[in-house]
Amino acid sequence: MTRVLVVDDEPQILRALRINLLARHYEVAVAADGGAALREAADWRPDLVILDLGLPDIDGVDVIHGLRGWTSIPIVVLSGRAGGADKVDALDAGADDYVTKPFNIDELLARIRAVTRRTALHDSELARIRIGDHVVDLVGKTVSGGVRLTPTEWHLLEILLRNPGKLISQRRLLTEVWGAKYLKETHYLRQYMTQMRKKLERDPAHPVHLLTEPGMGYRFHP
Repeated sequence: MTRVLVVDDEPQILRALRINLLARHYEVAVAADGGAALREAADWRPDLVILDLGLPDIDGVDVIHGLRGWTSIPIVVLSGRAGGADKVDALDAGADDYVTKPFNIDELLARIRAVTRRTALHDSELARIRIGDHVVDLVGKTVSGGVRLTPTEWHLLEILLRNPGKLISQRRLLTEVWGAKYLKETHYLRQYMTQMRKKLERDPAHPVHLLTEPGMGYRFHP
């Protein structure tokens, strides 16, 4: 049974999430501040953390840094902060996804399922990832149908496909593919994503797998 730690200083949010998660057969622990969250995570070892950023003692971004110092478990931020800078800060700190309050419980549960799936990827799955009418083999570096990708396209695609459902920030993609000196070159990402959609999506103008989160980054939706 998947263990979920919910961190929020609003009692009604904790109660609502606890009830909904228990009803769907998750084990649930709750924490009302950042210090309690870090202690609970260390003692209970959850499989996933749902984290509010506006905590009374420690900012949620600092909690993410604290968790990422020793664990790679998925972290889904659930916050009333809707600003792009807050979202980017959380993602760059190591959050896997960001959901803004007020939220839809079904959407949140879908995000939870998506980020937990990525932790169990095996080589057999990496060899058969379907995008539209094509099968991508990350192990053998091939795409069905004779589609050819450039080295840069492969690099971008591999980051996204190895993290299904996870929102990957623009900063991370630019740093990993081009280097830290290229953090402002977001047009590179737009150009390459357009090229990859033309090669892989059934309808490049309305992609369903290689998705853009405006102002934040990109996501592979299986």
